Parts: sequence; structure tokens; C-alpha cells
Amino acid sequence: MIQKTIKAWRRFRGDENGSVMLIEFAILSPLLFGCLIMSVEMSFFAIRHMLLDRGLDMTVRFVRLNTNTPMSHQTIKDKICETAGFLQDCEETLRLEMIRVDPRDFAAFDQSPDCVDTSIDPRPVRGWNLGIEHQLMLLRACYQFKPFFPTTGLGYALEKDGAGRASMVSSAAFVQEPN
Repeated sequence: MIQKTIKAWRRFRGDENGSVMLIEFAILSPLLFGCLIMSVEMSFFAIRHMLLDRGLDMTVRFVRLNTNTPMSHQTIKDKICETAGFLQDCEETLRLEMIRVDPRDFAAFDQSPDCVDTSIDPRPVRGWNLGIEHQLMLLRACYQFKPFFPTTGLGYALEKDGAGRASMVSSAAFVQEPN
């Protein structure tokens, strides 16, 4: 039995049929696995962004309909995290900016979003104005997350902070409702 196995192994080792397919597999398999990893990363990025957009939209509706209710940055942030669902470390890595906008003299947000960087000391909240009735408001949320595959594909291409977290930004505009 052992002799038959050794003889079959030697015959297999000496046979060169199919060696071209082996080379093709060795070249193409890393590309295919890279595409698979990038598609998984992109899928989770899209899911996180959809959850952030949903949480922001639901919270904006709540803020818009409760104009004269005093709300702080922390209250609105907690409401976004509560309605967003499955965003990891949302309370620690979400940062909000809200400014009043004059529709006749539009001034947008600063181009760089105010995001949390957990590798440095905390900074005060930038651009926070709750507004009053009939005012046009812009709210921007920046959420920091850890990519699943930070060293390959899309996870490598995302711009990261000192703690290795990438950011995604979502914004909403609304008018404070009168009471």
C-alpha cells in the first residue's frame, strides 16, 4: 500500500500537465481576493453611511419640530446615535456642527469637517448655534470608524487620523418650525 502511494506521488510530481493553469492561478488569485476584500469594506462603509444619514435625518426632524426646546450638542448627538442603530463607539466618535445660514448671503461650512481625533486631546465644539424660529440651519455630522481591513484596498486608501480611524461626513439643512 505504501509503495503504491509513493509511486503515485512520484508520477504526480513528474507530470507537467496543468502547470500553466497553476501559474495563472498564482497571478490572478491575489487580485480576486483583493477585489473581494474591497467589496466587503465598501459594503460596510455604505451601511455605516446609510445608518448615519438615517440617524441625522430623524434627529433633524425632531429638532425642527421642537424649536423652543433647549437642546445641547450632547443631547442631539445622543439622539443621532440612538436612531442610527449599529454605529460602533458612536457616542465617543461623533462630532456635530450646526450653523445658521442666511439664504440671501449663503456661507457654507468650513471645508474641513470638525471630527473627533481620539489620539489627541479633546477640542471644544466648533460652530454650534441652535437657532430660532424661521431660521435656515445647516447641521453636519462627522463619524469616525475603524476600517475592517485597514492595510488593504479601500481601507488603505481611506484617509485616517492618528488613531487609525477613517471619517465619514453627513449633512442636513432644515428650517426651524414656528410654535
